[in-house]
Amino acid sequence: MKRLRILRRWFKRRFGYARLLCVGLLIGFAALRIADPAPIEEFRVRTFDTFQVIEPRKKTAKPVRIVDIDEKSLAKFGQWPWPRTHVADLVTNLTRLGAVVIAFDIVFAEPDRLNPNVAADAIRNLDEETKAKLRALPSNDEVLADAMRHSRVALGESGLPHVVAELDKELPLTGLAMLGEDPQRFMLDFPGLLRSTPVLEAAAAGRGLLTIWTERDGIVRRVPVIMKAQGVTMPSLSFEMLRVATGSDTILIKSDAAGITSVAVKGFAVPTDRHGQLWVHFAHYDPSIYVSAADVLEGRVAPEVIAGKLVLVGTSSIGLQDVKTTPITPVMPGVEIHAQVLEAALTGQLLSQPIWGTVAELVAAMLLGVAVIWLAPKFGPVTLVGTSWYFYTQHRLLIDSTYPLLSTTAIYLTLIFSGFAREQAQRRQIRSAFGQYLSPALVEQLALAPEKLVLGGEEREMTIMFSDMRGFTSISETYKQDPQGLTTLMNRFLTPLTNAILDRKGTIDKYMGDAIMAFWNAPLEDKEHQVNACEAALDMLEQVDALNKEREEEALESGRPFIPLNVGVGLNTGTCVVGNMGSDLRFDYSVFGDSVNLASRLEGQSKEYGFPIIVGSNTALAAKDKFAILELDFIMVKGKTEPEVIYAIAGREDTAQSGHFQRLRNLTIEMLGCYRGRDWDGALAAIDRGRRTDDAHSLELLYNLYETRIRGYQKNPPPDDWNGAFALLTK
Repeated sequence: MKRLRILRRWFKRRFGYARLLCVGLLIGFAALRIADPAPIEEFRVRTFDTFQVIEPRKKTAKPVRIVDIDEKSLAKFGQWPWPRTHVADLVTNLTRLGAVVIAFDIVFAEPDRLNPNVAADAIRNLDEETKAKLRALPSNDEVLADAMRHSRVALGESGLPHVVAELDKELPLTGLAMLGEDPQRFMLDFPGLLRSTPVLEAAAAGRGLLTIWTERDGIVRRVPVIMKAQGVTMPSLSFEMLRVATGSDTILIKSDAAGITSVAVKGFAVPTDRHGQLWVHFAHYDPSIYVSAADVLEGRVAPEVIAGKLVLVGTSSIGLQDVKTTPITPVMPGVEIHAQVLEAALTGQLLSQPIWGTVAELVAAMLLGVAVIWLAPKFGPVTLVGTSWYFYTQHRLLIDSTYPLLSTTAIYLTLIFSGFAREQAQRRQIRSAFGQYLSPALVEQLALAPEKLVLGGEEREMTIMFSDMRGFTSISETYKQDPQGLTTLMNRFLTPLTNAILDRKGTIDKYMGDAIMAFWNAPLEDKEHQVNACEAALDMLEQVDALNKEREEEALESGRPFIPLNVGVGLNTGTCVVGNMGSDLRFDYSVFGDSVNLASRLEGQSKEYGFPIIVGSNTALAAKDKFAILELDFIMVKGKTEPEVIYAIAGREDTAQSGHFQRLRNLTIEMLGCYRGRDWDGALAAIDRGRRTDDAHSLELLYNLYETRIRGYQKNPPPDDWNGAFALLTK
């Protein structure tokens, strides 16, 4: 016992219990680093993000081109998917222009629905001879396969969370060689695999997984180079392009007991993390490497743009939803991720995190920790604080060695990581909830500033829009034998209208056939929501006019009849309830209230008054200084007890300042004053002067409407308590 007491006193005098506690904390933090829980990993990857933001990859060459199925291409050749014959023409033209390898960031999982044999069975009233001729034609898939055999094409395949079909063992796969430990146990593993049709797979020079792995916060930092899908080891699409370009038959995977170290083909070795993932060294979004698919198909691309390049075929169209977030670019088409991997590999600018990096971090932490534990008692608190201050100011390192400071730092970091984790979860929730309603830029703005959003129901003053295509029934009648053409027309009609709303900070609530419902001032606050809604409505009319001109030219060229598209818009501003609404199984971010109902009623009245844009009084009052606004009527909407003054928007400020509009507005005000004062003759006289003034007869429907009412009132006068309001008979 005496010896034990002596040993304890010696230990206390020589080392102190504080040091022992610090050693325990040091071991605990080392164990925490080995376990690497989510908050620690989040902190580390965010540090890497900061490095890339400060110094992104600088492009020294541009060996990759992206053939973009963009909005221009969709407008020209119709909605995706296109007939495989178009895709075959794309392959043929790119091959003729000198593309080294062509890769599709697309999966052709099903046979072309426009194959001739399908058309033979689908088109009614065909004679048997025509059907036989159609069935004798090669399928569109065979046409594409033939084009692929005359080129070097890599097909994209997708890893899935479940099995969708049995794997065809006869289809070709990329050859693999393995050096070291079995790497398959370290790879990312997808239970299912979605491949292209067998005829295309057999014709392809390569096959790779196009699946891009996102981190927990929805940001792409690492891309798998080699992975498993439905039990098959496969390369990524970008690495398969390198294999095809170098003429290699086999991919070499190197690994050791800690995991995969690299993946190589002839001339290229790509360092990976232990799971076979590559840290992407990102450059900024680069529009100069994009070429429109429409330009390739129509022969408007110079050979030097494509010659000697690796070509990726993908899409930047928002509607096709292949959009990713990177550490330096909030919105980047997914196909450019593959392009950036290829650029970094081909220009020697790859990033790597060596497997021994974790060991080096632990050794450095242990050495620094032991040094602090050993030296801290030798110096006073002033020296200790001074040393910590030096490391903080000069090297941005937090170095503490006493128990109180260490525990305080641990508590502080816990709060930081907890808040960070909550913030990332909230950002993921926002991106998921609002990706279908808002433009990508507004979604990212919400994700970066979630305090602007209230996800539950709340009351707000909002501006609501309803828009509808006029005469849709008669237009659809002309497409009885061409449902695909009607779908294409609706896509061409709704896309520019949607863009007009999103560009003016609007939120899409829903599509109802040919109609759109949208609103402003939620989820993001918009102090100019009435003005932005009016601007969007005018933009929509301009977009429809432009579309009608295109369609008229197309109809003239093809000899088909031309029926112009027209749109009616109703706008109203008022207090609404907005939030997530629906059931436990499905809900949408939507809005309801009397103001919403009135906006819908106003849209329905646009054809009656002869103006495509009709707005409520609150909207008109807020926007009166920036638009040509004309008072139309004082109406009582069915189901409401209070009448509403409604207005038409006839144009922007330049229209409002024109002498022609000023004269018509003054005459309309005079007519309404006489009408509401029961001076029927005075109102009719104002209408007559208006008809003589308005050479274009833009108010003819309005004049006719009031003339009919006045004639009726002359025969059957309204009651004595009539206030000038007209009750609408329909909703």
